[in-house]
Amino acid sequence: MCFQSFKRLKVENFCEHLMDNNTYITFHILPFSSNTINKPLIAGIFSAIYLIAITLNSLVIALICLDVHQHSPMYLFFCNLSVIDICYTTVIIPKLLHILLSGNGLISFTQCFTQMFFFFTGVGVEDILFFIMGFDRYVAICYPLSYHRILNKKTCDLIVVVIWISAFLNSSLFTTFLLKMPFNEVVTIHNIFCDAVDVVYASGGGSGDFYNLFFFELVLFGFFPLFCNFLSYIGIIRVILSIKSKEGRRKTFSACLSHLIVMIIFYFSCSMDNMMPFSDHTVITKQILSVFYTTVVPMVNPLIYSLRNSKILKALQRLLRITLKISYVFMM
Repeated sequence: MCFQSFKRLKVENFCEHLMDNNTYITFHILPFSSNTINKPLIAGIFSAIYLIAITLNSLVIALICLDVHQHSPMYLFFCNLSVIDICYTTVIIPKLLHILLSGNGLISFTQCFTQMFFFFTGVGVEDILFFIMGFDRYVAICYPLSYHRILNKKTCDLIVVVIWISAFLNSSLFTTFLLKMPFNEVVTIHNIFCDAVDVVYASGGGSGDFYNLFFFELVLFGFFPLFCNFLSYIGIIRVILSIKSKEGRRKTFSACLSHLIVMIIFYFSCSMDNMMPFSDHTVITKQILSVFYTTVVPMVNPLIYSLRNSKILKALQRLLRITLKISYVFMM
């Protein structure tokens, strides 16, 4: 009885200690410059980006789910990419708009780490998805006769589940590691959201363990998927060069061009942001790169895929015709 009381008291004291430590830590986000004149304009731009991203990605999800012609592996991955793009923008932009319009950049410890957790989950899912989508194009072009055997529905569903579980587990482990680090009472972040690297840098630079973990993350979720995509495209290019007709080469290359464009934009902006050293001269540049791969890329992804995909455009036309017919019936 006494032992149980002592054990319960010890746990309660530990929890109170954690809460006390976290209560006194405040994060202060300073997006862009301190010039308040431009903030309403910037907020308007981000509002437009958010609305366009949500609308286009939701439309892609609806078209793929409602149209039976779009239930192939490639479109399943498109759908998941749109889901994660919606999550990306929703995690970052609404809070950024509140900061810009209210002028209050303070964010609590819980809010900061919640944002960080979902951001890392989104990065993990998107990185692995780009790798799987590259593999999908590789199998479709290099082994077309075995495509539906290799990437059948059961396998694709399993791949998607593994992607999301892996991203959640990785984000949980990384965020838990960050929770154990010491922070200043007020952490000023020169970015548009609670980015882990900026938080650690603003709190004194972090330890060697953090940078070892961060390097491991870059290799596992950055360089490894990129390297695998590079190998996939070597095989794709070999097949394209072996095609005799110019029209055949053009159609085959066009089948993977959308994925190549989106992948290059995402990896280039993300890698430049993470590799650029911290200094007063690079603050704005790093924020612009962060804006690019966290808000602009999710907005242009559905545009690039949809405008270059005839099946999605035909599905959109069918949906518009059905909508017009329904509207005509109600008007009558």
